[in-house]
Amino acid sequence: MNIIIFGPQGCGKGTQAGLVAERFGIPHISTGDMFRAAIGQKTDLGMQIKDKIEKGVLIPDEISIRVVELRLKETDCAEGFILDGFPRTIAQAEALDAVAEIDLVIVLDVPDNVLIERLSKRRICSKCNRVTSVDEGSKCRECGGELVQRADDTSESIKKRLSAYKDQTEPLIEYYRPRDLVCIIDGNRPVEPIFKDIIKILGE
Repeated sequence: MNIIIFGPQGCGKGTQAGLVAERFGIPHISTGDMFRAAIGQKTDLGMQIKDKIEKGVLIPDEISIRVVELRLKETDCAEGFILDGFPRTIAQAEALDAVAEIDLVIVLDVPDNVLIERLSKRRICSKCNRVTSVDEGSKCRECGGELVQRADDTSESIKKRLSAYKDQTEPLIEYYRPRDLVCIIDGNRPVEPIFKDIIKILGE
């Protein structure tokens, strides 16, 4: 099964995508993770991505499309995948249609005020990339690495990203709706009940 999970930044799609991937044995394809890996490797592409992220704007379609198309050609995607963070624009969705047939689109719906609070508190381990909260302290409880705030989790950047989501990504709901693929789930709940709802939908 080929699945897309999307929603605004901070809605928890990465967490849910990881759980679905583990449950069904399909790859979790996160453009965010791939972008951060490129930044960490300090490639030319990574530096382009870093500049865009720090400005709080979406990565250009041509970069995102190229990265995802290459990933979907890998053998572990033959039995299905769950895409997290792609597509984010109509152009990306059209490019995806050319290389894969999508079976389900899961949308996590979370109010803006909750998203802003979540993102402002979010921290990432500089060593293992584990995502957690400022409430955990300054060190990762898994590996002991330093917890840092992502460049795109500053208040100004958060507002830009939410605006970009509403302008460019929300229209994807109507893009996929005529195919009867869209399932909107209340994402303003703990992880487990959200995951149970997703499993129920996949079972159906």
